[in-house]
Amino acid sequence: MGTLSVVATPIGNLGDITIRALQILKDADAIACEDTRVSSKLLARYDIKKPLLIFHAQSGRHATDRILSMLGEGKHIALITDAGTPGISDPGSILVREVRDRLGDDVRLETIPGPAAVTAALAIAGVPTHEFVFLGFLPHKKGRQTIIKEIAGQTRTVVFYESPHRIEKALAALAEVLEDDRKVLVFRELTKLHETLVEGTAKEVADHFTSHPGSVRGEFVVIVSAS
Repeated sequence: MGTLSVVATPIGNLGDITIRALQILKDADAIACEDTRVSSKLLARYDIKKPLLIFHAQSGRHATDRILSMLGEGKHIALITDAGTPGISDPGSILVREVRDRLGDDVRLETIPGPAAVTAALAIAGVPTHEFVFLGFLPHKKGRQTIIKEIAGQTRTVVFYESPHRIEKALAALAEVLEDDRKVLVFRELTKLHETLVEGTAKEVADHFTSHPGSVRGEFVVIVSAS
């Protein structure tokens, strides 16, 4: 029976990987990853040398079929993403669905839990977390304004990811619809050397990044506190 191990890897600091995750990566016949250049840094750190299979949102049917074929042959494949947990705002969920639909009980699926930016940010946000809404990356264009309005109407804590190319626009849009009693927290480069947090009203946070253009780099996690 083949095995697909869905393995969480560090979101920044390479030391944030579990002992079990390392053992799985060492035992696997091959590792499916988004970008070999990114994954190779982690694997080199722990002296793991395995064949790498490309799998990402644009890799196409051929990449999926190759992985499923290997699983059908009884191989052990470890699935990782560039950072965090595969399947969480990540195309890994597509591969898992294909495995379930096409191979079913002929393949063992296992999760190797670990880092995820959404939980890492919530853990140090100091906002209500007994329930929250996670939106992943906001739409680039179509539906973006609708989502922003929905965030304003939410009574739960809201979390989403944003890229450096769109963070200022996202914060400006939030500043137009959020009341001042809604706290906004923007985490940048979580667990990395230059990890930062900017907190305040939506307008205060938006103004900060406008006046500090040098800080508009890296990956962002945005949290809007419950109303």
